[in-house]
Amino acid sequence: MTATRRAGLGLLVAAVLVAVAFAVPRWADWEVWPRAPRSMSDLAIPPLHGLWEPKWAGPGTLPAVVLALLGWRYAAGLAERLPWRRLLVTAYAAGLAWMLALALVDGESGLTRVLGSDVEYLPTAREVDDVGELLRTYVDRIPYSAAPDNWPTHVAGHPPLALLFFVGLVRVGLGGDLAAALVVVVLAATTAPLVLATVRVLGAEAAARRAAPFLVLAPAAIFMAVSADALFGAFAAAGLLCLALGATRWRGSASTGVAWSVLAGLLLGCCVLMSYGLGLLGFLAVAVLVLGRAWQPLPVAAGAALVVVLGFAAAGFAWWEAYPVLHDRYWEGIAADRPAAYWMWGNLAALLVCTGPLLGSGLALLGRDAFRRERVVVLLAGGALLAVAAADLSRMSKAEVERIWLPFVPWLMLTTALLPQRWRRWGLGLQLVFALVVQHLLYTSW
Repeated sequence: MTATRRAGLGLLVAAVLVAVAFAVPRWADWEVWPRAPRSMSDLAIPPLHGLWEPKWAGPGTLPAVVLALLGWRYAAGLAERLPWRRLLVTAYAAGLAWMLALALVDGESGLTRVLGSDVEYLPTAREVDDVGELLRTYVDRIPYSAAPDNWPTHVAGHPPLALLFFVGLVRVGLGGDLAAALVVVVLAATTAPLVLATVRVLGAEAAARRAAPFLVLAPAAIFMAVSADALFGAFAAAGLLCLALGATRWRGSASTGVAWSVLAGLLLGCCVLMSYGLGLLGFLAVAVLVLGRAWQPLPVAAGAALVVVLGFAAAGFAWWEAYPVLHDRYWEGIAADRPAAYWMWGNLAALLVCTGPLLGSGLALLGRDAFRRERVVVLLAGGALLAVAAADLSRMSKAEVERIWLPFVPWLMLTTALLPQRWRRWGLGLQLVFALVVQHLLYTSW
């Protein structure tokens, strides 16, 4: 089968999966509990954690449309022609503008409504006055049985570094809903340049340039602009870039390799203490080391990550004690009602809404031929695919994966570098239109 036919088949499968995931719960009158509060279930839109809320336009509509048109017309050419550093700066600026424009379709609330929610980190962060006590009592406040002192949903569902990041924002005067949201967006926009830089460090600059427009202007921007998980994704991308630098620099200078590897371990260790699921970054870390052709960074990075984890344990929070408690709370809540018969594949449809349907085409092009031509893309995307598969099979990610899996999305989107040349312009157009439609038809919650 030719590459064009495989890409077309992948796109068709992705479109059908998304359509079926939206249609089946309504047609079959199947309650799959995509969101809470349950009183809003009549407007729910599984497989997304959102609501049906069409709108013709908002303050961000015109900027978003203009950016989409400019991106469709010029992004591919600029990605090929710009000097590398200028490309990274342009990618950052365009990604930041795209996220802000899409969020502002809903006005200022498009940025503030999530982080200001009672189930999120920021309201809790404003109440923290003793970090030591927070860490010592963190595990005790995870269970529902700890009421009325149990943590709200997102705080309970994550290790404490996620909350402590927002505590830090509050302490430096950036604890308002809008200020904190802008910090999240500014940091989240670094993800695409960091991923592109990693690909180049591993020797595949041409592939990075081909994938750049699809990473920067992905529909994932809808969910990244207001989600702390996008922040975790930025830390993960930074850690993996440092690991790539450690692996590739080791042969030339062991001391430089050690320095980058230590920084990689510290960043990836922080990721583990931001989200329990980010231990799955191990698949991507292995891919980076294979591509960097050096295993010496592994014990160095692992040791640095362990220092972070054990440091938190010494301060009162032991990851290995917290996870079983979180597991019990998870299954005492709405997750127990979410049927695996739907969510095992409905999750994948939600992922495709986040990435855009063109991911189906990219994944369809993975294989032996692609491995021979684009080894870096195949191994990095393969690592992300294994991470997503493991998360899905664990059943600890039933629903809400359009935000939960954000740290793996840009690595999956590298598969767009495999698309046939004639697909690139109209494929990017499809992604852009898809993002605008989703933002204007749905209340996406993130």
